[in-house]
Amino acid sequence: MLDLLIIGGGPIGLACGLEAQNAGLSFKIIEKGCLVNSLYNYPYTMTFFSTSDRLEIGGIPFVTINNKPNRAEALEYYRRVALSNQLPVSLFEEVTDVRRDGDGYHITTCKATYQAKYVVLATGFYDIAVNLNIPGEYLPKVKHYYKDPHYYAMQKVIVVGASNSAIDVALETYRKGADVTLVVRGSEVSSRVKYWVRPDIINRIEEGSIKAYFNSELAAVREHEADINTPDGLVTIPNDFVMAMTGYKPNFNFLKKLGIELTDDKFIPHYNKETMETNQPGMYLAGVVCGGLDTHLWFIENSRVHAEMIIGDIVKKRG
Repeated sequence: MLDLLIIGGGPIGLACGLEAQNAGLSFKIIEKGCLVNSLYNYPYTMTFFSTSDRLEIGGIPFVTINNKPNRAEALEYYRRVALSNQLPVSLFEEVTDVRRDGDGYHITTCKATYQAKYVVLATGFYDIAVNLNIPGEYLPKVKHYYKDPHYYAMQKVIVVGASNSAIDVALETYRKGADVTLVVRGSEVSSRVKYWVRPDIINRIEEGSIKAYFNSELAAVREHEADINTPDGLVTIPNDFVMAMTGYKPNFNFLKKLGIELTDDKFIPHYNKETMETNQPGMYLAGVVCGGLDTHLWFIENSRVHAEMIIGDIVKKRG
């Protein structure tokens, strides 16, 4: 029986592994995709909001010559952390069930079964997009994930959203020659947009380079056009692609299946804020999954401490 099984091979899952290793615990990290799968699926040109020192885990330096590290540098850093520390990570192995078994847990995956005294859920939130719930949402032209702006050159693109992802998409596709329309539910671009990017999008909107509809919602999508509900009524515009940057959410069904209690409104899971232990004894949460629908509350920067809290509690229980 393992001391600990960690579900999720992202930065916080790796941080938990490093702490477990330092504490002398037997453990394994299970990841359903590639290593740091969420970061891998970020846009190719993505630059982090934070400096590299705030993305470090396990006290291992993240060295970069840039003020803000980019996606490629982060992938290199976390891969080297995993390899150099010989962390026992199993990739492309999805956990299908976790059941209480005596004093521990029986974990079933698509490849094997495991026994562990304790379980950490560091499953992130990037795999399930928040839907628009409008006609035409499932047309191939509607995208919830974005990789590279070149694909949208010379196309009529609607971008839905007002936060970092939406604004990055709007600016990058515009600069590759797309005709960009931004649809924002609120009255302005989000104040959480990166401070060096926000003036750029505001200036592009004010000069008319990017058309923006505020206090508006996308109403329907068709093959060659789309409807927008605006304060002045319904507007129909020609359209080739819709980039629905509406956010993502944790796998709440999986959490419920494991018996973790969630709040009724924002599906925030129940956990002890001192130890990160859930209502299921010996089962812990780490990272952005702790925030429920409020995925903007937790990042690598402020949730890497969860690893220390969890392993500290496990070591204390072991005596």
